[in-house]
Amino acid sequence: MSRTFVVGLDGASWRLLEPWIAAGELPNLQALREDGVWAGHNSCLPPVTFPNWKCYSSGKDPGGFGVYWFERVDLEAGEISTIDSRDYRTAELWDYLNDEGYTTGVVNMPTMYPPREIDGPLVCGGPGTVEGEYRSIESGYTHPEALATTLEREHDYAVHPDPLISSNEERGEEVDAILDVLEQRFTVALELFEREQLDLVHVTLFYLNVLHHFFWDEEPTKRAWKLVDEWIGRLTDLDDVNLVIVSDHGSAPTTTEFYINEWLAENGYQQRTKTVEDFLRPLGINRENVLALAKRAGLVDPLAAIVPEQIQQLVPQSAGIKRARKLDAIELDRTKAVASSQGPIYINPAFDVDAVAEELIADLETVRDSDGPLFTRVVRGSAVYSGPFTAEGPQVVVDQRPGVHVNDGMGGGEIMTGPDRWAAENTPNGIFVAEGPDFGDRGEIDDISILDVAPTLLATFECDVPTDMRGSVLDVLVNEPTFDHREPLSLDDRYDPGQSEKVTDRLEQLGYMS
Repeated sequence: MSRTFVVGLDGASWRLLEPWIAAGELPNLQALREDGVWAGHNSCLPPVTFPNWKCYSSGKDPGGFGVYWFERVDLEAGEISTIDSRDYRTAELWDYLNDEGYTTGVVNMPTMYPPREIDGPLVCGGPGTVEGEYRSIESGYTHPEALATTLEREHDYAVHPDPLISSNEERGEEVDAILDVLEQRFTVALELFEREQLDLVHVTLFYLNVLHHFFWDEEPTKRAWKLVDEWIGRLTDLDDVNLVIVSDHGSAPTTTEFYINEWLAENGYQQRTKTVEDFLRPLGINRENVLALAKRAGLVDPLAAIVPEQIQQLVPQSAGIKRARKLDAIELDRTKAVASSQGPIYINPAFDVDAVAEELIADLETVRDSDGPLFTRVVRGSAVYSGPFTAEGPQVVVDQRPGVHVNDGMGGGEIMTGPDRWAAENTPNGIFVAEGPDFGDRGEIDDISILDVAPTLLATFECDVPTDMRGSVLDVLVNEPTFDHREPLSLDDRYDPGQSEKVTDRLEQLGYMS
């Protein structure tokens, strides 16, 4: 039976890649499409790293595991907390392969920190793994724990690039650092795959999408994709190995920034109260300016060590208040709805949820800019999610028009602007390519769902597909797959509502919560 090497390319989209493929600048990716099978894929809403890498690995939409964005919002309890691996209540692709006796490795997978045991090596990845400028990892980022020491000794392995990119102007050492960690990811994944003769390895290139966000199709991004293409060429030379490439979502150039919580306040869905940011912001003090000055002066680490975290959190961000501090800026008992970035909206259960949801959907459907409606659809959460944790999710979800970034900052100013920090925003349109002994050379097929990838990979190993996976086995295999359906695995309950502030810091540095 053939082994499988999966490359996860965060934010990859044919919209970005097609011009480079047509120009002959990504020859190995072009050859892979010609020799195998490829498609666009539809991700789950919102089209974001958290939750879509878990949608891929579990074959479920967020209602099946209970995570809808980088933060958990509980308006009934008056709490907003940061997500980590213990919040994802589901077994995954590697668990089912392990259960059938196959060995697996997972390198740099978002959603996996803190790490847990699988039958094979596990290396946690960005953005949530906590290491870098402001914090060091305390609990380890690998399983087994000693693997981290080996990676650092043999490969100078780093979970995050250093220095970490924080603006569109940083095109020198910050970009070089990202290219270095992308190279490390491939090197380590291939070494583990070959040395331990793993049946399947998955490696994710998270920081690829950081380059999309800051530069879209400019030279720093093209440099990264040429590196990816070179590695695709090396991996296709492996004997008797399937090569599968998948992204968590797509991307498109940002045209409009929509501050959804500002809109909610303007339209009577939120009641605001004064915070310290309201006094600092008129003075021109914000976190981005402070970080830029600290970087230029070489004082990031000393200031982080000296200034208490509680004080750091009081420095306003240019986009406004984020994460748990959003609740400090509102009168919750008089607020009907609070939003996360990029789509999810939560309705206060103290109000008539159904009535507020219908009113909110009708109002949001009318929001427009010069290019037309901002949202391709505005729907109830129950219309797009299924599974035991749907009730914990957002009551309303917006599907952003390609190029629209829904920003959840409170108090930053205008409701609608041009692009702010990101040159490109996420879209639900990702990529899928597969080539190797188990896959036919069908070329392009109709778009698939991200939920189809896990059951299809299980079928290549003739493993039964759990009944709670929502995806289907794709008709892309050389031989008729032999599989049945099975009861889902039940993992230990790893849910922990007390999330680490350190994870939040990392997300803020990258712009996901800033």
